[in-house]
Amino acid sequence: MFRLGSKLLLLLLLAFPCGFMSTGLVSADTDSAEDTDPDVAVDEEEDEEEVLVDEDQIQTSEGDDSDAEAADKLMTSHHDADTTIIFMTGEEFPANEIVRFLVGFTNKGSQEFTVQSLEASFRYPQDFQFYIQNFTALPLSTVVQPQAQASFEYSFIPAQPMAGRPFGLVILLNYLDTEGNVFQTAIYNQTVTITEKEEGLDGETMFMYIFLVGLVALMLFGMYQVLDSRTKKRLSVKIEKGTVGVNDVDISWIPQETLNVMNKASPKTSPRKRTKRAAGVDQ
Repeated sequence: MFRLGSKLLLLLLLAFPCGFMSTGLVSADTDSAEDTDPDVAVDEEEDEEEVLVDEDQIQTSEGDDSDAEAADKLMTSHHDADTTIIFMTGEEFPANEIVRFLVGFTNKGSQEFTVQSLEASFRYPQDFQFYIQNFTALPLSTVVQPQAQASFEYSFIPAQPMAGRPFGLVILLNYLDTEGNVFQTAIYNQTVTITEKEEGLDGETMFMYIFLVGLVALMLFGMYQVLDSRTKKRLSVKIEKGTVGVNDVDISWIPQETLNVMNKASPKTSPRKRTKRAAGVDQ
């Protein structure tokens, strides 16, 4: 019994502080809620309203931008306007060279048009919305009367790093009617290749020619050495021929004493004696 009573007392001692702490937390929360200033609450509500207003303004501005983009996309050519283009430098587009063309504008309607500007640009061939090189727009502000024509000249220079690659060339003509409506005609909208101009003699070509000349000279020198060595070998071989007859042998330069010794040592007669003996027999 004493042990059981001690355990109950220990449980009561542990449970009493926990209950006191939970009661204090609840009362503190209620006190803080009651002590909240009503002005602070009003300020928080006003901040929330301002945030909402800013979000509405952002949405309105985004809507205006989208409307402007839609308006730009809706710009088309007028049915009474007719345009033509002629490239004065040909259909080739060499890099770092001036490209000139003429644009013809014909007003086939009964109202006048005001041609505002002429612009050109190179676009990415897979996506014409991506600009590669944008040229300066040419301001015109030219009024074209009904049933009249006008021509405009424009020139641009393709960049040197663009050589050897295809790009989309877009040429646009902007004009207005009498009511102020904006129109835009795509005069040229095709993929072209920027060519690299072939110069008369550049460093690379000169080096190639010098290398070829040196190679030919080396080959000729080698052939000359081979032929010269073969010729010398043929000349170095001596061809010896024997005597054809006795009369062809010249022994006059041999001293007589030497001839006598030779005749005594050899049982045969000398060629000179043989010739003398043969001459005496004939006589």
